[in-house]
Amino acid sequence: MQGSCLCGQVLFVVDEPLRDVIACHCTQCRKVSGHFWAASSVPLARFRLIHEDGLRWFRSSDRATRGFCFGCGASLFWQPQGEDRISFAAGALDGETGLHVAEHILTEHAGDYYSPDGPPPSAQGTEPKQLSVSCLCGGVAFALPGPAGEVHACHCTQCRKLSGHYSASFDADEAGVVYSASATLAEFETPGGGRRGFCSTCGSNLWFRAQDGAFSVEAGVVDGPGGGRLAEHIFVADKGDYYVLADGLPQADRW
Repeated sequence: MQGSCLCGQVLFVVDEPLRDVIACHCTQCRKVSGHFWAASSVPLARFRLIHEDGLRWFRSSDRATRGFCFGCGASLFWQPQGEDRISFAAGALDGETGLHVAEHILTEHAGDYYSPDGPPPSAQGTEPKQLSVSCLCGGVAFALPGPAGEVHACHCTQCRKLSGHYSASFDADEAGVVYSASATLAEFETPGGGRRGFCSTCGSNLWFRAQDGAFSVEAGVVDGPGGGRLAEHIFVADKGDYYVLADGLPQADRW
């Protein structure tokens, strides 16, 4: 089975059987993906890199390194230290996978805007007047007015390739964004003419600027409660086959 980043600078092949998908809600996975990360895994003997021109590795902890594409920012791999296996983003796989999400882990670290199982939590009166946003390594950090408000989950192929699962973001006024760190900020121009901002050191997905100037921030990179709430799913016609949407929120085939 083949997988790739969005821009094609990283291409890999994994030989079956593949482990079913595990969805991780830890802070690190939420930072790099912009929502939460979902991955399958194989022994290294069944994993091959075909193209790796854009591949970069970031030591995210003493336990593991994370691989992402330096060209487009796609979150691709998690390799545990001292183990003969590698985990790879289910959203990076091309075509039908035949997999399913078998488990959600570290759910206690989930963002305040969604629930790992079922409908998102009710509004709890948390409406911060200012939001702090940062990548995993701290090379990019900015503030913007809060609260986050409605969060939209997108299942289009681009968002799935870049996040490794699917994206969740909220609209913001880019004029209100104030950077305190931006040395590692990189941008990728999508096929549709939009631009995606990500960290070139750790690969964290940060924001999207549409061709018409509309701006949105990935909900998973907000530090602490953002005061947002998942409101809908869009482009579900392109969703991955390995997960189901059972939170009762509105779904649109496109947008």
